[in-house]
Amino acid sequence: MITSNNLVHHEFIGLRIHAMNPKNPSLNLKGTVIDETKNTIIIEEEDNNEKMIPKNGTFFVFELPNGEKIKIDGNILSIRPEDRIKKRFKKI
Repeated sequence: MITSNNLVHHEFIGLRIHAMNPKNPSLNLKGTVIDETKNTIIIEEEDNNEKMIPKNGTFFVFELPNGEKIKIDGNILSIRPEDRIKKRFKKI
């Protein structure tokens, strides 16, 4: 089960997401995560357009299956997904 405590250790594909990039407002998008690489997250918007968002410099608000929303700085996500799942992060 995905929670706010273990979100970074789970797969993001299929989660609803809101991307916010203060330096580039054209990258402020909402949709569903359909793919992820080391440096990008690919979002499918409501109109079925796919957009590639850089992780660095972007804040992401993930909506968990239980409706909870979690904001994460994309800079800490800039790691290969398979490595992120295994990585230990410091508690804040």
